[in-house]
Formats: sequence, C-alpha cells, structure tokens
Amino acid sequence: MAESVPESPKKERRLSGTEVLLLTLACAVVTANAYYIHPIISEVANGFGVDKGLIGVVPGANQIALALGVFLLLPLGDRVSNRKLVTFTVAGQFLSITGMAFAQDFRLFTLASTVLGFFTIAPYLLPTYASKRVDPARLGQVTATLTTGVIGGILVARAGAGVIAETFGWRTVYYFAAAFMLIVSILLPFIMDEREAGSDDQPKPSYPALLFSLLGLVKSHPEILLSGTIQGLGFGVFLSVWMGIGLHLPDMGYGVDIVGYLAAFSILNLFTTPWMGRVADNVGPYKSRMIFAAINFAGVCLLWPMGYNVWLLIVPIMLMTLVGPAVDITNRMTFLSLDPQIRTRLMTVYIVMMFIGGGISSSAGTAVYDAFGWAGNSVLAMVMSATLVSLTVVAWLWRGRGRSPVQ
Repeated sequence: MAESVPESPKKERRLSGTEVLLLTLACAVVTANAYYIHPIISEVANGFGVDKGLIGVVPGANQIALALGVFLLLPLGDRVSNRKLVTFTVAGQFLSITGMAFAQDFRLFTLASTVLGFFTIAPYLLPTYASKRVDPARLGQVTATLTTGVIGGILVARAGAGVIAETFGWRTVYYFAAAFMLIVSILLPFIMDEREAGSDDQPKPSYPALLFSLLGLVKSHPEILLSGTIQGLGFGVFLSVWMGIGLHLPDMGYGVDIVGYLAAFSILNLFTTPWMGRVADNVGPYKSRMIFAAINFAGVCLLWPMGYNVWLLIVPIMLMTLVGPAVDITNRMTFLSLDPQIRTRLMTVYIVMMFIGGGISSSAGTAVYDAFGWAGNSVLAMVMSATLVSLTVVAWLWRGRGRSPVQ
C-alpha cells in the first residue's frame, strides 16, 4: 500500500504591485469626494442662492455622516467579504455624488452630500483588506502607499476643483467626480478577491454582536484608545492650523489663492510617505511614531514666530506636511498587525476617534483665532502637539520598549 504524502499547505496569494497601485488610485478617488467642495463652496452657495453661513451645513453634515458610516458600516468588514462591502459602499458614493452633480434644489444637494459621507468608508476598509494580503515585512510600506493615495486625492480635490470650477462652472467638478466614481465602481470588484485570509472556516459573529464587540475589543486592546487619541490630536493640529491659516493670511492682505498654494506643498507626501513607511518597518512603529511626532512638534513651534511672513511660514508647513501622515501610518501599524478578524473593528474605533478629535479641534481653531489671533491659534496647536508627543513617549515606554518585541 502506497504511503500517503501529506499535502503541503496552500500558499496564500499576496497582492501584486499592480494591485496595490490600483487600490491606491481607488483610495484617491473615493477620498477626494469629500474635499471638492472646500475651494468652491462660495460658488456652490451662489449657484443655489444661499448665504455663505448656510452653505457650511454641506461639509459639516458630510463629516458627521462619515463618522456615523464608519461606526455602523466598517465593523461589517469583519463579518462579510471586504470585496462585497467595498463594492456596495462605492456604488453608494457614485449614486450620491451623481445626485450632487444634478441636484437643482439645495436641500437635495445637501442630502446627497450627507449620504455620500455615510458611504465613504472605502479609504479605511481598503488598508485593512490589504493588510491581510501582504507579507508582514511590507505592512508599513503598503499602508504608506495606500495613505499616499488618500493624500493624493485630497491634494487633487483641493487644487483641481477651484481651477475646473473657475473655467467650466462648479457642477463640472461633480460631473468629473461622478465619472471617476463610475470607473472605480466597475473596476474594484475585479481588482479585489472574496477570500478573507485565514478565516474561511471560522464562524462569523452577528452584526449586533460586532457592534457590541467594540467595547470588548477596546477593553482587551486598550492601546487602540491611545493610538486613536494620538491620531485625533494629530488630525486636530492639522485642521486647527489650517483653519487659522485660512483666516490669518486674508487678515495679512493675501488672497485665498495663497492658502491653496501653501496647501499644495502636500504634494511632497506623494514621494516622502512611502519612504517613511519603510523607515517605520525598519525602526518599528512605536519608536518611529515618537520621532515623527517630535519633528511635527518642532514645526508647530515655528508657526507663531514665522507666521507673520508668508515665505517663512513655508518652513513649519513643510515640516508638518512631511511627518503628519507618517504619524497616522505608524498609528495604524500598531493594530493592523493584530488578528485579521478584529482589524476592521479596531480601525472603526481609530477612525471615529480621529474624526471626533478633528471636529472638536477645527471648531476650537477658529474660535481661538477669533479671540486671540494667530498667536492664540499657534499656542493651541503647540499644546495639542506637545500632548501628542507625550503620548507617543508613553506608548513607546509601555509597548515599543517595555513589552513589545518591536523596537
């Protein structure tokens, strides 16, 4: 009788470089949708005949709905196929932004923008999807590459929407956006696969159980609260500073186009962020996060003394622009290396905390500027950034140095 030969374990297929690139482009397209309105908000207000105070409800409701969508939809990524969930939500984005392009009533436009925000979970689901399909040694690099897509989407939206609207009208911006979303909606199902790495034979929890499990995950992985707080502060520093710049430069006599030119420096992230991801792979997420946060703090400290000269202001903006996304990358690395079955729910907690921090800080940034000017806005950013650095040091001593094998 012939001796049976044990089957060799089936090797899991990893994402190819082309697939990572396509997912990165998809991240750019789906992220950009929320940022088109920022440079053209006055044109949209004029188009609907509403005042500039009322038009603010459009991006505000979009962000609130985004946080709600992340909370309610993102946990499903640990229950259903990531491919199915992304396909569904991206289709929802396509229909919503098409509604924005053709809406003739302001209320319908606002509703479409709100629904768009609710379905905008793909930028946060795709990194989790990719983390299950790449070699652990490439996790930081691939996460950074997808983050570059998000940065690119924000950059193109903020820089391109104004030019297109000025030349062809603001609705043309949304015609282009809808066309891009249609392409993504068609291609993503072919790029992604149904397989959930290592989970085919494991039972799936119910949806209510997934939502309630967030409390248990936070209790068993309290570090997600630390990473989420760090990111909330980092995102808050970014928003509060740019809210201040948007008010400060016009007070100095500059046009709002100068604000856009300064924002365009984020194009550097397209080249530097993947490299910083490789640094994080080599150095470790905890130590590299602490270093990136310290560099960001140095840039924030220069805002006050250099903020009264637009050319000197470029220096702190460059420093903050270079390392800001790197803090986000290293934050995500602290939990995207955990059990694949819980990564999406951990991402949910992380992203919700990020938007809470960003929402509070953006409001605080404008309020402090109104009361104390550029100096007050700069001090607020310094306090938040100093707190951020302190938390990264605590995390490094707790996990990166004392308890985690990753240095």
